[in-house]
Amino acid sequence: MDQRRLMLWAVKTFHTIAWLVIEACMAYVLYTGVRGRTDRKAGMAAVVVAGETLIFAANGFRCPLTTVAQDLGDGSGSVTDIYLPRWFARMLPGIHVPLILAAVLLHWRNWRNHSVRDSQRRLLLGR
Repeated sequence: MDQRRLMLWAVKTFHTIAWLVIEACMAYVLYTGVRGRTDRKAGMAAVVVAGETLIFAANGFRCPLTTVAQDLGDGSGSVTDIYLPRWFARMLPGIHVPLILAAVLLHWRNWRNHSVRDSQRRLLLGR
């Protein structure tokens, strides 16, 4: 395997691992939101998802590794074609927007409910 193909494989493998980590964070944020648990771990997972979203948006809604893949000789520049079906890779932005909105709404609800409970507790205790 020549050096360019090896580097392209490395970029695509890195992208796939990063994608799996980001998806795991997204699943965790949704899970904790549904369970009513907004905590530090959920916050860290949300930072990972938000960071990826900001990088994607700042790059014109195109993965920055796409350019790297093209520079290494991949004709399509696709960094998701190593392990993900092409149709699924194309749908990822459309899938993530509703999931991110759902996660934000769930955690906002959790935060609001927690704030209301704290206020009621303070009133009952006379503080």
